[in-house]
Amino acid sequence: MSSRPGAAWPLVAVFTAGYLASYLLPTVVGRLSAHLGLSPAQAGLVGSALLLSSAGAGFALAGRVERLGARTPARAGLALAAVGYGCAALAGSVPLVVLGVMVGGFGSGTATAVAASGIAARRDPHRTSSLGLLTVSATAGVLYLTIPHLGGGHRLPFAAIALVALLVWPATARLDGARTAEETSSPITGRLPHRRSGLVLAGGMLVWSMAQNALWGVSSRIGLDQAGLSEVTVGAVFAAALGAGLLGVTGAGLLGARLGRAVPIGLGTVVIAASIVLSSSARDLGSFATGEIMWNTVYPVVLSYLIGLAASLDIRGRWAVLAGSASSVGVACGPLLGSVLSEEAGYPAMGLILGAATLLVAAPVTAVALHTGGRPLVPGSVRRRGGAPAALLAATTGGLSGAVPKLGSPEQAVTELRVRRRRLVRSAIRTAGPDGGSGQSNAYASTSAR
Repeated sequence: MSSRPGAAWPLVAVFTAGYLASYLLPTVVGRLSAHLGLSPAQAGLVGSALLLSSAGAGFALAGRVERLGARTPARAGLALAAVGYGCAALAGSVPLVVLGVMVGGFGSGTATAVAASGIAARRDPHRTSSLGLLTVSATAGVLYLTIPHLGGGHRLPFAAIALVALLVWPATARLDGARTAEETSSPITGRLPHRRSGLVLAGGMLVWSMAQNALWGVSSRIGLDQAGLSEVTVGAVFAAALGAGLLGVTGAGLLGARLGRAVPIGLGTVVIAASIVLSSSARDLGSFATGEIMWNTVYPVVLSYLIGLAASLDIRGRWAVLAGSASSVGVACGPLLGSVLSEEAGYPAMGLILGAATLLVAAPVTAVALHTGGRPLVPGSVRRRGGAPAALLAATTGGLSGAVPKLGSPEQAVTELRVRRRRLVRSAIRTAGPDGGSGQSNAYASTSAR
């Protein structure tokens, strides 16, 4: 990728740093329980505190990144993540760990909000979000392969997240700075577009993410306690699963919008529900690995389409941030929900409940995809139903759409008005004849024809 200011790689780097904590949640929760003397439910509560703090940052920044610029909040978020998780790694008492976790979580949420806003403004948000998920999956996979061999108690996962935040810091130099009032002025302003669809999507992503991370938060315990595996074996399974996720995200990026968004979201959610049931009922390595690999293959694919769908609802990225923050709330509640359900009902019953909840949200979220962006995108079409014309969106984001105005569309009406105005001006010039006013008329004609 190009290293120019408009390149995607700085957003991908910030996205990776923001998302990494949630990807490492199983090992964070498992090590808090094993090395700090916390019960599974208490360790899950600490994980929930981290992710709730992350969601709070997203809600606070929704709609403000464009005015603040991406560089300053991204740097603030990465600094908070490095300091917070670094302090959690160095602390030996539970209160200090929780404090560090919440500060680091706020930093992760800030970085994620900046990345979501930037991704929404790109010409192909799905491809950029897929690349981000690909990068964070690869990073988490490497850490799952190495952390079990290094020991370090609860300190090592937090130290790894802090280190990644520091490594990403130089990439923020390529992000946009704060803009003036004239630069932030845009014809696409005012109230949020697609309010009903956006609210349904945000609510669906909250429940969907809650179900996914309820399983993810206790996956290590399922492997260790129910399937009887060692921590090294469970780490290897997670690494293989995240590697399969890389293949899934790569395939989703190559597929793009050829099938629209409704088919991948709807069909993928059904596969995810079945994977949750299989993984939670695993009693040996084969069933545990199959469930986790199948789930991790499809989960980031569906997530990439959900992120792209949220980004398509508002070019300013407000729905991308709000839906992402709602998803973070679900992610935050997931570890606690999974811990409570597994303790009260057992892992297999937990899987059935989570699988049913996942299937319940498949219908409304798929309906949103059908209504607003479920069909394949083709050249010359309006980018999204009910949204701004493709030419206007491209002009706002600095891209070149090359779209031909559709019959009856707003851009066609503007074109017709311009043609009529040119005809009237030319008629007035011909009527005036070669007199002294012709120069003024020609100047007016050239001005009007712009």
